[in-house]
Amino acid sequence: MQQCLSHPTRGYYMNPENSVFGAEGDFITSPEITQMFGELIAVWLISQYHALGKELPLRIVELGPGKGTLMGDILRVVLQFIPKRTINVHLVETSLSMRATQKAHLESANHPNVHLHWHNSINDLSSSSTEYTMLVAHEFFDALPIHILKKAENNTWHEVLVASTAEEKPQTESDSAESNATSQPAASTSESTSSFRYVLAPQPTPISTVLGLSSPRFNELPTGSTLEVSPTSFRIARKVGELLATGSAEEELSIGGAGLIIDYGANHAFDNSLRAFQNHKIVDPFHAPGTADLTANVDFAYLSEAMADLVATHGPLDQRDFLHGMGLPIRLQGLMQRAATQAERERLWGAAFRLVDKEGMGGQYRVLGVTGRRAAEGESGVEGGGPVWPFVSHPDVEARTE
Repeated sequence: MQQCLSHPTRGYYMNPENSVFGAEGDFITSPEITQMFGELIAVWLISQYHALGKELPLRIVELGPGKGTLMGDILRVVLQFIPKRTINVHLVETSLSMRATQKAHLESANHPNVHLHWHNSINDLSSSSTEYTMLVAHEFFDALPIHILKKAENNTWHEVLVASTAEEKPQTESDSAESNATSQPAASTSESTSSFRYVLAPQPTPISTVLGLSSPRFNELPTGSTLEVSPTSFRIARKVGELLATGSAEEELSIGGAGLIIDYGANHAFDNSLRAFQNHKIVDPFHAPGTADLTANVDFAYLSEAMADLVATHGPLDQRDFLHGMGLPIRLQGLMQRAATQAERERLWGAAFRLVDKEGMGGQYRVLGVTGRRAAEGESGVEGGGPVWPFVSHPDVEARTE
């Protein structure tokens, strides 16, 4: 996945010849559908900032900013509520062509008190003792590389590897036994002509052993289970926790902040979610590497485990429930009332429905909230105290079996 997506010249995101986002690309994201998505993300971030009860300088961090559409919508709303703040925007983006697109989009808004910064890695950022941090990662973690493991006898894990079909064939990984890690096979719409295949390592490897022990949940999976696990996601989630944590940072008090992670996935591990998108269709992940987007469902519980001792996590909540809780119907009504034509009203309604459709984006995407803990000694819980809206007790969430 790392090579196919991020190779310096042939990687899917790095090659300017690939039309990645939008109707002309291979997939479309929520921010590209309607401004309402980014606006409600911004409202949540602002609510956490105001709950702190202090007027502080701001920095906004986005992991994988795409075309810059989401950040543009967030900035527009933040500047309406906090108009005179100097805002440092930090965009974690490795693709030079995507950086150029983001720069053109965000600079066109001409916000004199907004300063743009680009980084190759989230590790370029440090906890801040002077700025409150707002962070968003939308469809970022699903593109991070995964390892696939299979549980053998004696509680050992063997790694599923990728081999050339020209090589001598060891044991082939075929349909796995039933697993408690949820299986969502991604049926390909194209017949495979790939020269690659999955093979199962005959013995445990150091990485399979370590990853199999990286969560207590994995120990509970039965023999024969297949597991997708992303150590890169764990490390980056850990860094997110460090940036948003309230406490000591390099001998200074870190202000911390709040963030949202929005992605495909659920609050459990998966065993068969790796898939490729090309021209808005699912294709064989091994078909023409570097020309299709690769994605795997996110184990939100794994992300929460990575941050558990640093911050408070909330959810994940279905995107449908999150957007309803943040006032999507009210915002939609206001925009429709101001629309000049019936066609525009229908377009707005259709866009909002697409975001919350339970059979589509509304049910496929999850939203995880992250807030810093109180810094004062002896205190615990999230900033402002109590549950964080809209991540409160929800009958649909309690009844859902993941």
